[in-house]
Amino acid sequence: MRAPLRQIRAKGQALTTEYPPCARIMLRVLATTDLHMQVRGWDYTADRAAPGMGLARLASLIGAARAESPNSLTVDCGDHLQGNPMGDLFAGGPGPHPMFAAMAAAGIEVTTLGNHDFNYGVEALENALETAPFPVVCANVARGALAAGAQDDPLLLPAWTILDRRVTDAEGRAHALRIGLIGLCPPQILNWDARLLAGRVGARDMIDAAAAHVPRLRAAGADIVIALSHSGIQPGPRRPLQEQASLQLGRVPGIDAIVAGHQHRLFPGPEFAPGGGIDPRAGTLHGVPAVMPGFWGTHLGVLDLALQRGPQGWRVDGHTSALRPVAERGADGALVPLVPESPAVLRATAAAHARTLTHIHEPIGRVTAPVTSHFALVADDPAVQLVARAQAWAVARALRGSAQAELPLVSITSPFKAGGRAGPDHYHDIAAGPLRLRDAADLYLFPNAACALLLNGAQLADWLERSASLFRQAVPGARDVPLLAPGVATYNFDIAHGLRYAIDLSQPARFDADGQRVAPAASRIRGLCHRGRPVAPDDRFVVASNSYRVGGGGDFPIPADAPRLLETEETNRDMLVRWIRAQPAVDPTPAPGWDFTPVAGASVVFDSAPEADPATAPRRRIERAGAAPGGFARFRLHL
Repeated sequence: MRAPLRQIRAKGQALTTEYPPCARIMLRVLATTDLHMQVRGWDYTADRAAPGMGLARLASLIGAARAESPNSLTVDCGDHLQGNPMGDLFAGGPGPHPMFAAMAAAGIEVTTLGNHDFNYGVEALENALETAPFPVVCANVARGALAAGAQDDPLLLPAWTILDRRVTDAEGRAHALRIGLIGLCPPQILNWDARLLAGRVGARDMIDAAAAHVPRLRAAGADIVIALSHSGIQPGPRRPLQEQASLQLGRVPGIDAIVAGHQHRLFPGPEFAPGGGIDPRAGTLHGVPAVMPGFWGTHLGVLDLALQRGPQGWRVDGHTSALRPVAERGADGALVPLVPESPAVLRATAAAHARTLTHIHEPIGRVTAPVTSHFALVADDPAVQLVARAQAWAVARALRGSAQAELPLVSITSPFKAGGRAGPDHYHDIAAGPLRLRDAADLYLFPNAACALLLNGAQLADWLERSASLFRQAVPGARDVPLLAPGVATYNFDIAHGLRYAIDLSQPARFDADGQRVAPAASRIRGLCHRGRPVAPDDRFVVASNSYRVGGGGDFPIPADAPRLLETEETNRDMLVRWIRAQPAVDPTPAPGWDFTPVAGASVVFDSAPEADPATAPRRRIERAGAAPGGFARFRLHL
């Protein structure tokens, strides 16, 4: 015989319910992350439909997943306010922010902050947050300086929130459930956006903040706790101020589930190797159910938690973790949407979409030849060099008349669109003719600021050694070695404009994917020269770069005490627009810069867009090598 429910009300308290000890419910947690202003299936830099992404399409998946489960909750894991020209246009207001309007229309109920949400500064962030119609939580970012202990930090936002829900079990009985949600973001925001955040905010280690606030969240009555961790999954022991800390978060007592983000990867699934607390089949981190649903609205995370009520309250008694894509690739490699876009999200963002289209069509100049990035990882690239030339121009003008103006200037930048996880459409493809604002946004995706350092030749060579860790080793005679090393982002392949050098793939990399110096004596950089003269270790250079890299992004070996010659408020994209407007016409033909040293009998393979033409990289021996997974084409490079 089933035990009866008994409702009780203490004086001055809300209605509560006592349940039989066997009570068991299923709670579905639906998760998004790293939306990066992709409110619709529209690529504003290419000005075309993008059927494989966008919150509007994701909202249809959310609706279908909710209909399958009577007890559901929809959350987001940060990095929503930056990522495309719409984000730039609406940064700081005024009025309702289109991303929050889209998130509300999609049914998202709680979110946290990601590192890119700070890219426009604190004032712009707070203006946007005022329009958020749901809780935004973050436990490790303080207004001003940190306190002596995490529990006393003057937080920018509430550390956590509790949602009170009426849920039903399999037999239709009603239960009260208090769901606690805590938010965390990488403390590296203080480095990456130092020019905007210095003195304005403090950031604490994520694990320390969680360990301090989760007990408070429990004490406030949370039956279960879900961590919204804008942080990736990194094997190994905990490190202070760790950027990718979701795995280590699984060891914090009191956390029942984790929604991870930041890495733009998929978990559960084969992108992560098992072991060390990571179970990519079951979808757990140190035994805690977890999900990481990619980026740009390509996937919905679905965590189904079986909750059992015992003497100590509710606990997770089982789970499933899964990912649902909004699109899949057909036999021809093209993306085919699996669900339509949500009319509610389209209506909520219609005005912002129209305004953004008008904005991106503003003319800024002309280009004399097509600009693509299909071979940006293996050859001198027109897109990378355009940004480098503009950066050098702006820094040289800013330093005019200074003591450093006579020093040689090297401009360092990296490929921003080179395929990878974003797919075979994620390349620059700008036609010859008029240039518009969308083309500048396409060439420079992030709101970084231009800056310049004073470095010597040895430090510059070490920088390039870190960059060369993008590649695997290819010894003489090795055939068709996969070119790219696992775990290294292509935007960490820095190329030095103004120098000539070669990369010797027969040698091991000095640095690993995380920027750790694993082979200090190894050297891949050969023939480093400036204007035909070998670079000596004590030669001095002005090095133009961006605020993200100089602030520590990518873990490059840039000395902390290197003199900062220039730190501008102008973004690299605005600088690029200014440079384009100053030219009668832009010739994108790349100048010779870097190469691979010959390796006898060796070849490497890499993937690029199917339309990539080896003739556009005439100084490399590249040939087609068939089709590759995910809609890519495979190419062979003879070393």
